[in-house]
Amino acid sequence: MSRQSDQEAKELETLEGTVEAVIYYNEDSGFTVMELAVEDELVTVTGTTQGVAEGEEVSARGNYATHHKYGHQFQAEIIQRTLPTTANAIRKYLASKAIKGVGPSLARRLVETFGDQTLEIMEKAPQRLAEVKGISPEKAAAIGEDFARLFGVRTLMLFLGSCGFPATVAIKVWKKWGGSAMELLREDPYLLCADDIGVDFPRMDPVAQDKLGVLPESHRRLAAGVRHILRLNCREGHTCLPWDFLERTARQFLDITPEVTRDTLDRMEAENDLVFYETGGRRWVYLPELYAAETTIAGRLALMLQLAPPLKKDWEAETDRLEKTLGITYGCRQRQAIREAMENPVFILTGGPGTGKTTALNGILTLLEEEGLKVALAAPTGRAAKRMAEVTGREAKTIHRLLEVEPFRETLTFKRNEKNPIPADAIIVDEMSMVDTLILESLFRGMRLACKLILVGDRDQLPSVAAGQVLGDLIASGRLPTVHLDQVFRQAEESLIVVNAHAIVGGELPKLDRKDSDFFFLPRRDPRQIQALVADLCARRLPASYGYRPLWDIQVITPTRQGPLGTKELNSVLQARLNPPDPQKSEYTAFGRTLREGDKVMQVRNNYDIPWESDSGQKGEGVFNGDIGVIEMIDPSSKTILVRFDDLVAPYTFDTADQLEHAYAITIHKSQGSEFEAVVMPLMGHHRNLHYRNLLYTGVTRAKRLLILTGEAETIARMVQNDKRSRRYTNLRPMLEEALDGGLG
Repeated sequence: MSRQSDQEAKELETLEGTVEAVIYYNEDSGFTVMELAVEDELVTVTGTTQGVAEGEEVSARGNYATHHKYGHQFQAEIIQRTLPTTANAIRKYLASKAIKGVGPSLARRLVETFGDQTLEIMEKAPQRLAEVKGISPEKAAAIGEDFARLFGVRTLMLFLGSCGFPATVAIKVWKKWGGSAMELLREDPYLLCADDIGVDFPRMDPVAQDKLGVLPESHRRLAAGVRHILRLNCREGHTCLPWDFLERTARQFLDITPEVTRDTLDRMEAENDLVFYETGGRRWVYLPELYAAETTIAGRLALMLQLAPPLKKDWEAETDRLEKTLGITYGCRQRQAIREAMENPVFILTGGPGTGKTTALNGILTLLEEEGLKVALAAPTGRAAKRMAEVTGREAKTIHRLLEVEPFRETLTFKRNEKNPIPADAIIVDEMSMVDTLILESLFRGMRLACKLILVGDRDQLPSVAAGQVLGDLIASGRLPTVHLDQVFRQAEESLIVVNAHAIVGGELPKLDRKDSDFFFLPRRDPRQIQALVADLCARRLPASYGYRPLWDIQVITPTRQGPLGTKELNSVLQARLNPPDPQKSEYTAFGRTLREGDKVMQVRNNYDIPWESDSGQKGEGVFNGDIGVIEMIDPSSKTILVRFDDLVAPYTFDTADQLEHAYAITIHKSQGSEFEAVVMPLMGHHRNLHYRNLLYTGVTRAKRLLILTGEAETIARMVQNDKRSRRYTNLRPMLEEALDGGLG
């Protein structure tokens, strides 16, 4: 624990008392509100624990706070529990139904028989419970088993609490490993670093060494450190790392010799914790799941290209007929796209704004349906799927919903897989630049082998947030039929958004001096003035001039989260202007922010278990990272928050509200895949790692009808000039080439 953490721990107050009543308990998260009898008063205590019951003795460490709706309460960071020791407290504890099969009547008889020794007998000699009238030997065994389970949870929470970990970690651990958790953690405490538990290695390492006696050169420690390095780089977009880079980084990070580092990597490979792959004279190191993902994608693509028979027809003649039927004229590249999409089992269509991508896609869709094929449309995000549905006039789903996410699972799994494929003859995926390696692997596993696949995207946009650069790798391989639309059609040339977007991609400065189009630049040099201008544009000027709704039609996007023009400060300014405090609006304050009825919010991570109901009455589960909505209701009595995401309404509990962030302003990365009627984008300063060309291009192309840039022209110029494209380590391209040439199969 750091010196700062020690200081914070010293400042916590301690309350000790007996649980009088459990007011609220969430089984999934462990969030609890209870009344604690402390000497002669009752104190409301909130915190996270597992299945606390009336009559238990509790030690809570935290601080008093005044909640604007619930008044004075004690907010506990750590709750430690001991079983009651007196007969009266034991009877109350058992009467609260803390143990299955034991109610008030049986609790009374147990305590009358065994007195203060009741719980000790349950733990050490549960067969003796059959001495009590009404308890059979079978029931005695069942009561003993349930008590052992509760005792195991308490032991685990005490153990992890003594190591400085919150009860939320203990709950995840118990759900994953149950009664064997303590034994497993004593053997390897670094199991807490698993993705579904979520303890970072830098936090775990000093605890394991200083408190649990793990030696610095223990293989379990070194292996966990190597996995941490690989996972950290996955978050930066890499699916793998060069062996020499990983060896050097691990040696420095873990403070070990080169020999120990090499031995660790070799042993991890031998134990299937890592996979080595060699190509181009270089060795690469993968986590097994990412190696499996890239090889699966490469192998499936190779099979599709080699085995699928083409749809034989005169597609030029069919395109001529389509032109007459629809009353349009396709460009040369659009005709090529339609022909190649129909002739090939896999096809990639790319193009920037105004190049006729949607027109070509609709032509392909029409011909596929005329051939009697069942077509499924998908996109990575809910907003992208909605837009796809709007421009095609057909149903479109997120990839997750197309694959049918299995709810209430600790790890991401889908109902659609090799044994239960998607019932479609062709699948079209839009916004492919956002699709990462793992989700594309899942899509391939959920597709029929004979299913046609059409990938649509913009190769100049940002790559996926998660690991991989799938679209770029597939195009770069040169092995898949690909058409890039680059002609801007005449009607699109009337939009300065489109003209400037293509200028930016070409490394040219956008036109900033026009005042008669859909692209405006408002120069400002003071960050506080920019904040005020952005707020005024959203609250007054754009609604008055264009009739735009501030919450639904206007979106502020920015390169960064921090600083005066980052999302954190802008959201505070915009909330105060667009949705100020109101006695008629309920609020919920936690996690360092206040959520209020009427707030614009974003779901910030995939949650496959949140239920939703559409306006038409359809029900389902799953709200995904990047979904934007508005808080319709906050109900303090049920501790529920209702959020509307377009035509869906989803309920949150107060303890899952940390998955919501204000979305008056969002980062450009978070905006990817979405399109908004009006976009306001403040740009100022010089941050080479934040200000680069395809970030600006992605931001500009989020605007559908109006774009307003404000800030410094110099910043915009530097972004155009900075053609930085961070290199991502992936091997999908060579794997695809090997698969097609017979190397993988």
